[in-house]
Amino acid sequence: MNARRRTAILISGRGSNMRSLIEAARAPDFPAEIALVASNRPEAPGLAIAKQAGIATAAVDHKIYAGREEFEASLQKLLDIHRIELICLAGFMRMFTAGFVERWSGRMINIHPALLPAYRGLNTHERALADRVKIHGCTVHFVVPGMDEGPIIAQAAVPVHADDNAETLAARVLEQEHVLYPQALRIVASGEYSVDGNRVRSKLITAPSPSGPE
Repeated sequence: MNARRRTAILISGRGSNMRSLIEAARAPDFPAEIALVASNRPEAPGLAIAKQAGIATAAVDHKIYAGREEFEASLQKLLDIHRIELICLAGFMRMFTAGFVERWSGRMINIHPALLPAYRGLNTHERALADRVKIHGCTVHFVVPGMDEGPIIAQAAVPVHADDNAETLAARVLEQEHVLYPQALRIVASGEYSVDGNRVRSKLITAPSPSGPE
């Protein structure tokens, strides 16, 4: 088996998706090793969870830097020290400069709580409900300079119920995020994929599909 790809997870809060990635990477045949969990918020609860799991952690507080470039330079040094090869954004609430994104082109992925290209940005569940859509979901994609753009690696859909509110819909989507993100990281870390325009093709993609709206 090839060497496992050293992966960093960047978080800003509780790290819900971080947990699913850590758990998946415990499997000896998983092609990625979670080598670092870092946050731009020193108080992020996910840091303690990662530390308890025996993973190196670090805080790079964005508030102490003069601007994004200075923050990113410090973060890059940290990633270099830990010999990081891949980055997973998991609730990381900072926008990167185009220069940082391009440096990590093809090696940084993000999970978004909507079926991209629909509902880029924030408040995705509220917007989906306002539009009365029947299907919602989540997307893992490569990060490019444009917000919530980039080649789509995998998606999972959920039905939108007639009595849903933002909280119930978010909970249903989050369940699928926890399944989808490890699948997507497996695809990227294995290298068993190709990029066709804005779509990633891989025989490893097995995203669940919805049972249908209710």
